[in-house]
Amino acid sequence: MESQSMDILAKVLEQSAKLMEEKVDEQLNKLECMDEDELDKLKERRLEALKKAQKQKQEWLSKGHGEYREIPSEKDFFGEVKDSKNVVCHFYRDSTFRCKIVDKHLTILAKKHVETKFIKLNVEKAPFLSERLRIKVIPTLALLIDGKTKDYVVGFSDLGNTDDFPTEMLEWRIGCTNVINYSGNPMEPPSLTKRPGTKFTKVEKKTIRGRGYDSDSDDD
Repeated sequence: MESQSMDILAKVLEQSAKLMEEKVDEQLNKLECMDEDELDKLKERRLEALKKAQKQKQEWLSKGHGEYREIPSEKDFFGEVKDSKNVVCHFYRDSTFRCKIVDKHLTILAKKHVETKFIKLNVEKAPFLSERLRIKVIPTLALLIDGKTKDYVVGFSDLGNTDDFPTEMLEWRIGCTNVINYSGNPMEPPSLTKRPGTKFTKVEKKTIRGRGYDSDSDDD
């Protein structure tokens, strides 16, 4: 029985390889059949696409993309969000240790995903905005598209409930909302995070204690 299964698998792999080889041959034949005018047009289209992509990148960089920045006040938030299509904003507090962990990962992601603006805002300097966006747990990431909040990453409950999650896990979680161009499978978290003692739970809103904010770093 096992031998038959192996034979079937081998045949499937052989057929897949053959189909792939045929597709490559087809593409090569098309290139070989092109005359000089067609090849020149193809080169022009590719060059134009490269120029367009470079122009778009320069535009993003001019708007503060490509680096993880702190904005001074909630008034600046509205301008930053209006200026860019995709924005990730980290609402933090100096005394919360987990915010520093988030800072480390967002610094990496800001350089990798230039298409998205990565900023941070101290909740103590943004009482109106924090109330409006219902920021009750620190750290919280607000994920915005076209000036509208599409999703939140609240604490570390979506990141394996551990301080030691990899950058890829946060990248996946942000990518689930299409705020970044995520190349992985949004239906599955990175396999690196499947460690003993880690689990994934639904995000739960927490209540405000007095006038302050709940610190997710104290909830373990």
